[in-house]
Amino acid sequence: MSGQRVDVKVVMLGKEYVGKTSLVERYVHDRFLVGPYQNTIGAAFVAKVMSVGDRTVTLGIWDTAGSERYEAMSRIYYRGAKAAIVCYDLTDSSSFERAKFWVKELRNLEEGCKIYLCGTKSDLLEEDRRRRRVDFHDVQDYADNIKAQLFETSSKTGQSVDELFQKVAEDYISVATFQVMTEDKGVDLGQKANPYFYSCCHH
Repeated sequence: MSGQRVDVKVVMLGKEYVGKTSLVERYVHDRFLVGPYQNTIGAAFVAKVMSVGDRTVTLGIWDTAGSERYEAMSRIYYRGAKAAIVCYDLTDSSSFERAKFWVKELRNLEEGCKIYLCGTKSDLLEEDRRRRRVDFHDVQDYADNIKAQLFETSSKTGQSVDELFQKVAEDYISVATFQVMTEDKGVDLGQKANPYFYSCCHH
């Protein structure tokens, strides 16, 4: 990694061939490379500077290998990540099952990591709707359950790719701002509990 300061460590996870590298290429370089990609070995790193309102954020993106034989290595790369983009191929149901595996891993090992579910290759569905193998509503229910954001993207057309990474940066700014406000104000432990939080969390 270069000496560039990174604000948000973002890790790309998912089964091989779901299109993680294509997503990064589209977002960082605004291009779609035709032809078979060479499989990522370990992980590739790239940084992207972006603006959120009047703030500048640097995303440090780790594109991890999807092959199961590199599974243990992927754990090294997502350690300390603030955000995880967990990818699955909309035309491959097994890739969504694999995405659930990574979500479970993150929940167990990186509790503070915010998860974004990303369905890839939506352009293939525009060509033929019958190719869809992962139901949108099923994934939305799952996303709601794990409190994750859901995006369906196409690296070929660019659909929702910028929006996905923009959301990652915006969420980071929101959390960072909230933490600063909390630290500035302090927390009064003697203050009466908010009845809303009590009612929503103690049913």
